This record gives sequence, C-alpha cells and structure tokens, in this order.
Amino acid sequence: MSDIGLSGAQTVVDAAVKKATEIATLMDISVVDAGGNLKAFVRMDGAWLGSIDISIKKARTARFFDMETGELGQLSQPGGPLYNIEVSNGGLITFPGGVPLKTGNGEVIGAIGVSGSTVDDDHAVAAAGASALR
Repeated sequence: MSDIGLSGAQTVVDAAVKKATEIATLMDISVVDAGGNLKAFVRMDGAWLGSIDISIKKARTARFFDMETGELGQLSQPGGPLYNIEVSNGGLITFPGGVPLKTGNGEVIGAIGVSGSTVDDDHAVAAAGASALR
C-alpha cells in the first residue's frame, strides 16, 4: 500500500488554501495518510475552532470508506443501506467536504477533509486540494 508523503500532503494543503482564498472563505484543512492518521493540518486565520475536529473526521471518513463524504451521506439517509453509519468508527462525518486522495493509477493514499463554510464551499476546497495530486 502506498502512502502520501509530507511533500504531497503539503501540496494538497497549499492547493486547498489557494482555493479557499479565491472563494473568500476561511477553512480548517486536514490531510490523513493511507492509515487514516493526521499527516498535515492548517487552520486559516479566523477559521472556526469547531471545524478543526470536523475537518479531521471528514478526512478520516473519506479514507475509511474510500469515497467522498457527500456520497456516503446519500447512502446514510433514513431508509438507506448505510443509515446511522456516522455513529460508527468513533464518529464519522457524512456531508460534503471529505475526498479521497489518489495516485495517477487510482490507488488511495490518503484523504483531505475541509470544514468552515457551506458544504458546497467545503467540497470545492477539498476537491481542489485532491486535484493537486493529479
């Protein structure tokens, strides 16, 4: 199994910060490695304190299930096949803002989680970070 290195994690964070700045929002940005362990983190000046934990949980959720957290959220609605999954694994986040990080050949090497604005903004910033690896 491959793992994201510090240089790659920093590239992801830098791209996410750039996107957050472009859309004029303040974010907490977390990158986890292939094992779901925190590899890099940044809290933009003025970003919400409560979003620190959310960003980490979004990244871990995306890595644990190798899918975007928004996709997992669709599956976990009442009556859905993964209803209540968010209470597993010490607490998951099942709304947009978590994206798996993949190599060029599709191998998952970690994930990014972003929190601090609307879920649309969170996802846009996370996607920008993830796309920096490609």
